[in-house]
Amino acid sequence: MDDTTAGVRIRPGGPADAPAVLDMLDSAVVWMNDRGNTEQWGTRSFSEKPERVEQVDRYLTENLPYIAEVDGTPAAALVLDSGPDPRAPIAPAEEPERFVRLLVSDRRFAGQKLGSALLAHAVEETRRAGVRLLRVDCWAGGGGELVAYYERHGFTPTETFLAGSWPGQVLAQRVD
Repeated sequence: MDDTTAGVRIRPGGPADAPAVLDMLDSAVVWMNDRGNTEQWGTRSFSEKPERVEQVDRYLTENLPYIAEVDGTPAAALVLDSGPDPRAPIAPAEEPERFVRLLVSDRRFAGQKLGSALLAHAVEETRRAGVRLLRVDCWAGGGGELVAYYERHGFTPTETFLAGSWPGQVLAQRVD
């Protein structure tokens, strides 16, 4: 199913989108590093790390990926799953859920609210599946800017966690 809103087309993703998603992640690392954030995703591009390339491949084959396109160009990606990554120190919910595993945009499209469009799409997909809980985890460092971003999109912080020294926050949103 495709969803088109305000010039942005959201479509299901798949394995062929791996190069575009890796490019988005690489551009996000550069953008974060330029702003002084070297802790969230490190300093090396995703495409240089075999384990990250494999992670993106898994996301695009084992999960529910969605790609936001602007004028036919992949510009942002969101990946949904039925729970958190089993390797993360996050307990599954005690009810059916959808979990945002990845949200990233190509920095060339900054300011076009692609993340907002994809999160709204995630809410709709969660509702369509008859699931009432949508969760996400994110980096909680850097003054909590990313946590605040998700709060502005209707999520409420529920629990914090540490993955090694990486501070994380789980947020949840009820979908009716």
